[in-house]
Amino acid sequence: MRLQTKLVLLMCAVTFTLIVAMSVTFQHIWASSYKSQIGSKALNLAKSVASIPEIKEAFDDPAPSLTIQPLVEEIRRQTDAEFIVVGNRDGIRYSHPIPSRIGQSMVGGDNGPVFAGQSIISEATGTLGLSLRGKTPIYGDRGDVIGVVSVGFLIEDINKEAYRFRNTIIAIASVALLIGAAGAAAIASNIKRSIMGLEPEDIGRLYQEKEAVLESIHEGILVVNHKAVITLVNQNALSLLGTEHKTELIGRPVLNVLPYSTLPDVIHTGTAEFDKEAILGDHVVVVNRLPVKNRDGRVIGAVASFRNKSELYLLTQQLSQLKQYADGLRAQTHEYSNKLYTISGLIQLESYQEAIDFITRETNSQSDLLHFIVKEIPDPIIGGLLVGKINRAQELKIKLVIDEESTFKDVPPSVDRNLLVTLLGNLLDNAMEAVLNNEGERLVTIFLTDLGQDLIVEIEDNGPGIPPEWLDKIYIAGFSTKDGETRGYGLSLVKRAVDQLGGILEHHSVPAGGTRFATAIPKRRRDIV
Repeated sequence: MRLQTKLVLLMCAVTFTLIVAMSVTFQHIWASSYKSQIGSKALNLAKSVASIPEIKEAFDDPAPSLTIQPLVEEIRRQTDAEFIVVGNRDGIRYSHPIPSRIGQSMVGGDNGPVFAGQSIISEATGTLGLSLRGKTPIYGDRGDVIGVVSVGFLIEDINKEAYRFRNTIIAIASVALLIGAAGAAAIASNIKRSIMGLEPEDIGRLYQEKEAVLESIHEGILVVNHKAVITLVNQNALSLLGTEHKTELIGRPVLNVLPYSTLPDVIHTGTAEFDKEAILGDHVVVVNRLPVKNRDGRVIGAVASFRNKSELYLLTQQLSQLKQYADGLRAQTHEYSNKLYTISGLIQLESYQEAIDFITRETNSQSDLLHFIVKEIPDPIIGGLLVGKINRAQELKIKLVIDEESTFKDVPPSVDRNLLVTLLGNLLDNAMEAVLNNEGERLVTIFLTDLGQDLIVEIEDNGPGIPPEWLDKIYIAGFSTKDGETRGYGLSLVKRAVDQLGGILEHHSVPAGGTRFATAIPKRRRDIV
């Protein structure tokens, strides 16, 4: 059964139940009230008749009915009472709507309390049928009860009036039910449109798919409604925000969680923002903010997607390293081309000995470097990185020297090579960049050792050094003394790599000028679980 049909049936059933319950209750209340009103009317009329002096005086006449009957009948016709009966102390009638019953005993058996001095309202069956009666005593001059007045209205007539009123209620209820059914159909149709014509099982499936999609993407996702209150957040966003449970964020105003968020501005202006940098805790993130609009084009919320810029930078850096490797090969090709031209020239000049010496010198230099790296730094990933950086340094006219005492043979397999590459590559790039503007010698030295329980890496440059006011900021993601959107992430990546490896990182100013970075990476993690 379709959702719209279910909604119509449900709302019609609820409307029908409410209208029937209200109609029955209202009809019962009205009938009870009407009956009580007739009873009070009968009793008040009986008291009025009992207080008429002529009726009291007629009790002393030889034929009281001759005086009482005409007087009482006139009153009965004017008040629409079914009967007004006046009887003496013995219950003998002095008046009756049917004159032939005058002089007979009153019927009903409810005169006892009246002769005791009480005024009552009762239901009893008399000669005219079941009636609602109001009865009151007639008092003599000495204050004693000398008779009774009984005024009655037939229950049948009362019920007819109640039935007439009930029919009116049924007619009104029927109209209300039809209006309710039409309203239920309209509401169900509107709900159907609001949920894009989807059935509940479709909505459930879409919700599950949405949750799976949100958790599968690497970006953090945060959604707010038109009041800038957080309504949705995925797990990656929770990680960047430093919390674990969605309940800590959902339902809170976004400005309480992110005081400088511009999502409220996006909701207000309806203008999207792309590739904006923002600070999120200890992370620099790249944010996209888009308004969420309904079918009428009205902004009903906003969504923000953000990703750690350090990760983006890491991807960029990996691509950059490939480019640097290609540049290094190009530089090496260019360098060897120059050397080949030199050798060719020496041969053409018939300077054969000089050509032999030149070839021997260059061959020994490259051979010694490669032999040293293969012997002391046998790990192909680290060794390859160093060879690439040396070639890059030659192109930049930088003297990159590996300390002769360096050895890096005992690097355990448990130490992540990618993290070591990140550490070494960024420190070397930072050092080479620091010496680029030197007018004299451009020198960068590397010292690697695996003696003891730690892997020690020291990289020193003869650049201008780090100003004291920047010493506490150099590891902050995005902080840089140079212009450029992709700067300021190298040392933050180094710090993160060192932390992940469980090591320590220090930097010192060199007295002769420049900076030395030193890091110690434990061969076996000393983390306490």
